Amino acid sequence: MSSETSELRLAVALLEYAEIFRDTFDPPRYLRRLTDHCVDLLGALGAGVLLARPYCPAPASHRRQRADIVRELVTSDSPVGPAHDTLRTGRAVAPVNLGSVTSAARWPAFTATARRRGIACAYAVPLRGAEGLEGALAVFQAEGSAREGEFAVAQVLADAATTGLHNHRAHARYQDLTEQLGVALASRVRIEQAKGMLAERWATAPDAAFTALRHYARSNRLPLDQVAYSVISRTLPDDRVRPDPS
Repeated sequence: MSSETSELRLAVALLEYAEIFRDTFDPPRYLRRLTDHCVDLLGALGAGVLLARPYCPAPASHRRQRADIVRELVTSDSPVGPAHDTLRTGRAVAPVNLGSVTSAARWPAFTATARRRGIACAYAVPLRGAEGLEGALAVFQAEGSAREGEFAVAQVLADAATTGLHNHRAHARYQDLTEQLGVALASRVRIEQAKGMLAERWATAPDAAFTALRHYARSNRLPLDQVAYSVISRTLPDDRVRPDPS
């Protein structure tokens, strides 16, 4: 594959991580796309994400990816390997040849399992977000070493994906806050409207009408907004709201 084609595919992948404002946005599917890009762009045998919160993996989905590899090597209860080290330290684990003595000494169970699965090289990069460490991305290769620039591209993909997750959460929080403010404002408008209607009907001060509204709501254990709506819609007779003068 030419360098120009690779750069274009990387650009398309990064652009995809910016599409986080859709109502159909699904974080697990979003992270699976990250592992898909590792297979497509890095030629990986498999890739998986180990999340810090909740502590569980994002399963593989790519038709070319060995999903069994991810299930066996990138879970909270799988043998400790690069992803677990990155999740623990927050630092990347550079590509390691799993045929080396160093790998066998560092991750004995992981190395044995990975080699049995045909994996010759593994590494991990952190998913670093504005709110802290989100998790770790582990990449597995059939060759004994990573290609030039591959490790850096994996970190770029991980950073872009983590930024997208953070932006989506921030967007969702702002949406929720906007909706809450809208509901609160609508409630306040109804209460003011009901207060004004009662004050006009009774020829009394608005504060006295509001006191009557609040007294009725408390006595009947009803939300003040609900009582106001009943007054506005005329489903609650005035004489039931107004306190007994005696």
